[in-house]
Amino acid sequence: PVLAGTLWRSGLVLGLLLLTFLSLLPPRIWWRSVLWLLIISLIVGLLAMFLPTSEESILFNVRSTWELPNAIPSGVSWEIINLGPIYIGEFEIGPLLIDRRSWELGIKTSTLLFTVVHSVNLMLLTTPPEDLVWALSWFLRPLAILRLPADRISFQLLLALRFLPLVQEELQNLLKSLATRAVDFRLLGIKGSLRVFLSLGERFLANILLRAEQGAEALLVRNRGLMIPSEKLRSDQIGHSGTLWLNIISGIALVFTVFIRHKYGEF
Repeated sequence: PVLAGTLWRSGLVLGLLLLTFLSLLPPRIWWRSVLWLLIISLIVGLLAMFLPTSEESILFNVRSTWELPNAIPSGVSWEIINLGPIYIGEFEIGPLLIDRRSWELGIKTSTLLFTVVHSVNLMLLTTPPEDLVWALSWFLRPLAILRLPADRISFQLLLALRFLPLVQEELQNLLKSLATRAVDFRLLGIKGSLRVFLSLGERFLANILLRAEQGAEALLVRNRGLMIPSEKLRSDQIGHSGTLWLNIISGIALVFTVFIRHKYGEF
């Protein structure tokens, strides 16, 4: 998606949204994150559109077409939207100019942000951490020739993926405790609100470190400090016929997409 054009990036966003709707996941676990991500992507895209991307109109003076009486302007206009300046009393707002370069920059920025974040989120929602770690260890297995600790890297990734729900749970507990106490930030003011947020951040960090220490102690007690072999993380559905056909279809679709991307990737 980094090197793709605007049409390809927009198609990726629509494809991810369609895949999310067709995945039969409960809407309560993904609609809020998708909504906030769409809002953030739109804000970033609008900022990229309205901020100036170049100074071509300042550096190069374009002669007016009225100087040549028989000249007919042709081609696509460089400007898409030109608003203002707008006067509100003594204040002047604008002019707000969106040219083709800023339009493409806004679309590329917003679609890339949505694609990167939502694709990772969708993968983590649909793939168990054990299957993900086993697949990664399978791809990293050739690196063992170079004496790289592939099993240790995979095991650390598994611990990190297992630790993410604990971080989310601690954050939700702190937010619920703040909502239960009905704290009015307007009465506290800026200093009081900042003091509350700093105390919440300190408590959040302390709880996270406590959870990490408890997890490390449990790991040392139960498994004697040894890592789990990667073969034990292999899912039973990998050798299933339905999964095999699904992987074959996905591989063919991926090769077809790469071929079309190589041929029409500039759009």
